Amino acid sequence: MNTGRGLPDRGSQRRGLRGTASPRQASSRTPSPHTKKKTATKPSRKLRPKSNTVILLGFMGAGKTTIGLALAQRLGWEFIDLDERIEARQGLTIAEIFRASGEPEFRRIESAELQRVLKPRLRSKPAIVALGGGALIQDKNAALVRRSGAMCVFLDAPVEELWRRAQKNGKRPLAAFENQFRQLYELRRPRYMEAGVYVPTAERAIEVTVTEVLTRLGLMDEEL
Repeated sequence: MNTGRGLPDRGSQRRGLRGTASPRQASSRTPSPHTKKKTATKPSRKLRPKSNTVILLGFMGAGKTTIGLALAQRLGWEFIDLDERIEARQGLTIAEIFRASGEPEFRRIESAELQRVLKPRLRSKPAIVALGGGALIQDKNAALVRRSGAMCVFLDAPVEELWRRAQKNGKRPLAAFENQFRQLYELRRPRYMEAGVYVPTAERAIEVTVTEVLTRLGLMDEEL
């Protein structure tokens, strides 16, 4: 995985976020001894993002909301949690939707909300978008993310740590049994790995993870 741009088509090769500039050829003329040397100054550089959307992928407990909020604050971007958008629109929690309508209906609602979120005209400024752990199990959602050109980051941790974090939140309908949890993680992980950037979150301070994400996406100078 060598770019932070979108979910690549299988078999395709993508270039990195930053290209290498060609060096200038040295002048063949010998400078006059009376010529004053100009002091080279390093121009200030404001990095331009490759996309106005960063999508955070990962399993339950990976830290997508926590890291997403910190990223948005650091960049001055909007933060969008897809699950929270769904709950606000439906007037129900994710667990309540699962109980009342089942997972297939939830996935339909989730896909429709993802389409809304990724329409640029509906957002006034760049955004960090945190997806639910199962959002990309649908091929049409993965294709939608790919077409959006968003920069994608897979946030990950050992499954034991993910399970421990998930147990702190009793609202997760698919985190009731540890064996099922582990199997689901292994099933979904290959799709997460299609993201351009992989960043671990276990046993790391939030700011350390945020800085790595920004650096890997080319959104901050290495000197910062």
